[in-house]
Amino acid sequence: MSARRPAVVVVGAGPRGTGFLERLAANLPELYGDRPLDVHLVDPHPAGPGRIWRTDRSPLLWMNSRAEDVTMFTDDTVRIDGPVRPGPSLAEWAGIDGRSFPSRPQQGAYLRWAHAQARAALPPTVTVHEHPTTALRVTGPRDGRQRVWLDGHAVPLAADLVVLALGHLDARPDARLREPAGFAARHGLVYLPPEFTADSDLSVLPAGEPVLVRGFGLAFVDLMVLLTEGRGGRYEQHPEDADRLVYVPSGREPVLHVGSRRGVPYHSKIGYEPDGERPPLPRFFGPAEVDALLAADRPLDFRRDVWPSVAKELGWAHYHRLFAAHPERTAVAREVFEERYAAAEPLGPELDALVALAVPDPADHFDPDALDHPLAGVRYASAEALQDGLRRYVADDLRRRHNPAHSPDQAVFDALLSVYGQLTRLGEIGDPGNWWHGFFSYLASGPPGSRLRRLLALSDAGIVRFLGAGLTVETDEARGVFRASSASLPGEWTEARALVEARLPDPTVTHSADPLLRALYADGARATDAGLLAVDPGDGRVLGRDGRPHPRRFALGPHTTSRAGGAFTRPRTGGVAFRQNDRTARTALALLRDLSCPADTAPAAGPTATSAPTATSAPVETSASAVA
Repeated sequence: MSARRPAVVVVGAGPRGTGFLERLAANLPELYGDRPLDVHLVDPHPAGPGRIWRTDRSPLLWMNSRAEDVTMFTDDTVRIDGPVRPGPSLAEWAGIDGRSFPSRPQQGAYLRWAHAQARAALPPTVTVHEHPTTALRVTGPRDGRQRVWLDGHAVPLAADLVVLALGHLDARPDARLREPAGFAARHGLVYLPPEFTADSDLSVLPAGEPVLVRGFGLAFVDLMVLLTEGRGGRYEQHPEDADRLVYVPSGREPVLHVGSRRGVPYHSKIGYEPDGERPPLPRFFGPAEVDALLAADRPLDFRRDVWPSVAKELGWAHYHRLFAAHPERTAVAREVFEERYAAAEPLGPELDALVALAVPDPADHFDPDALDHPLAGVRYASAEALQDGLRRYVADDLRRRHNPAHSPDQAVFDALLSVYGQLTRLGEIGDPGNWWHGFFSYLASGPPGSRLRRLLALSDAGIVRFLGAGLTVETDEARGVFRASSASLPGEWTEARALVEARLPDPTVTHSADPLLRALYADGARATDAGLLAVDPGDGRVLGRDGRPHPRRFALGPHTTSRAGGAFTRPRTGGVAFRQNDRTARTALALLRDLSCPADTAPAAGPTATSAPTATSAPVETSASAVA
């Protein structure tokens, strides 16, 4: 590659890297013209699907979104400066029922096609180079060309700009995880740390043996599927109840004892089509509120500075829908309620009094604390009473989420998406434990209802046992076992020789297993208290510890402070990720156009031989115009 030929290196060619590439192609004619450009894509996994959506995944694993709710293409609801380039949703592309939940291999095939489309949209003056390996480090001065060091390559890639689209990453264990791992190693037990369940070696969990599972979200759902249907079990229709299933075991399943902080699974996906009047959003957490927060002269704390307005926004959506669609369940005129609601302080006694007056049934109240802690104060007399209580909870959640009489739940879902779109402008926010993202996922990113019906059948069959809320896991050195108890059943302990952390690794810079991200942090990039990589919310440039954005380094995705809600964008919802990709692509193209990079005249200092092996392998090069 000539040193004079402009180049951009994109680390990560999965969905986010593909989205950036699509926006690069869309904006290139306006901002860059017919100048030559090299685009290097660095990813050890297939371009398009990336690691998570590989087409060799088990078809038993589903997407957590309906086929009609997944698109890789912009539409006229997306507020971007670049051109809109429409394209089919997953349902339209695959010709499948839009209400279905496709398998992950189906999504991987769609992503592979979308990636090929983005490549094909690039002009012949752009050459794409594929490097199926791992990026180890980025070096180079702020005002000069960057060098991206690759595993298996002695010579680094030279780049005018680097875009990190790393996606979801593994993590190195912190002190909390090293302790149970060490205990398991000393006693010959099984310990599976937070990781992507589909990549875990589940063969170490023997049939018939109890397994403690810490975590009740989507990682648990994958674990449940792979250890039951994945081992030959099957479901049959209940002979007496059309809404129930019966699980027929294969005999190869372990017994999963599951608990968590909340003690309940994520809420089911909503199973009805919204109709009628929907809340006008944003209302109490929109551009003006974000502008005021950005003008604050102190670091922002999410629970103190942001959450009150967010809670009022979610409540507004809930009550707007209740008054519009179910007025018979309200006791005051709608306009009176809305006027007083707007004037009331969020999360205060005036608002509580108004709701109590205007909405007689407490079941119709929006109570975020009760939502976040559904088992708070609930104690069960026995383990069997706990099983019965949790089965009732899951069954009630299924009924509610599939009954349009509870359509305010859909309105809150819409408000959650609206809030996430606004939060991306704020960038770095103090949120210890990443509470907001967890709360959002619990309410908005739950499993399909059919998964929870299977969970109930597994509970009936004794394959899944509920542990409850406020889960505590201890190690017993004398007996060489893990022990679990919960606040829902105090004094009762469950023992097992296996413990699974059923959650994704935290997207932290400091504990990331990714060498590039760790090196970036060591070289001066800023991380938040929650461990996220700090980026400029305007265009995704990586921020240093001095607060300055790096002029040649960008980052997008879940490891950054500009996270987008949900894994994929729903059509006609404004597309937060699309806006981020467009801003980054336009900034990158303008810089590439304007930069005058001197020729490289001397070898660069880089990683040691142990981190950058001397063996070389040639990249795969393709002309953009040759990609179908």
